[in-house]
Amino acid sequence: MERHARTVDRLRQGPADLIFIGDSITQGWEADGQRIWNALYRHRHAANLGFNGDQTDNVLWRLQNGELDGIAPTLAVVMIGTNNATRREDPPEDTAAGIQAIVTTIRTRLPGTKILLLAIFPRGHSADDPLRRVNDAVNDRLRAFADQRQIFFLDLGPQFLDRAGRLSEDVMPDALHPNERGYRIWADGMEGLVKQLMGEP
Repeated sequence: MERHARTVDRLRQGPADLIFIGDSITQGWEADGQRIWNALYRHRHAANLGFNGDQTDNVLWRLQNGELDGIAPTLAVVMIGTNNATRREDPPEDTAAGIQAIVTTIRTRLPGTKILLLAIFPRGHSADDPLRRVNDAVNDRLRAFADQRQIFFLDLGPQFLDRAGRLSEDVMPDALHPNERGYRIWADGMEGLVKQLMGEP
């Protein structure tokens, strides 16, 4: 709640042309990803709406209780859902339904904002990690949410993996959260689409 209050206050104080919505992976732009954030997103008046531990319902509550009020961003980058697989062990269809509700809320409250919906990043060191398989099943459902007009889907997962599907500790030391190299892969992987969707030359 303290972070929520600070976030709402920050959004009221200045422009938010680009918003990132998610969990601790998104919040980590303020830690391991900070140098990249400062270089790529600060001048775009970006705001970080990532909260450690959030599941889809937590995000939905935040969006319905102040975090979308009084702003008109050009682009919202959304990635959420990996905590649903662990905390409640939600089935993929429930997590996907929660993400769809988030996207619908953004579309309703911010009709002029484009949405870049990211596939949940890979987790676990190996391709057969059970939690990664759950997230992969969620991602398979997310593709259908993109209309290529206001909602766009991007799967950066393969860029974090080797050919055998292994997730290196050099990118995500705990097999879940990116380090600085991981945030660089994230940023580089979506930069072209971010520019396009924000109408930049």
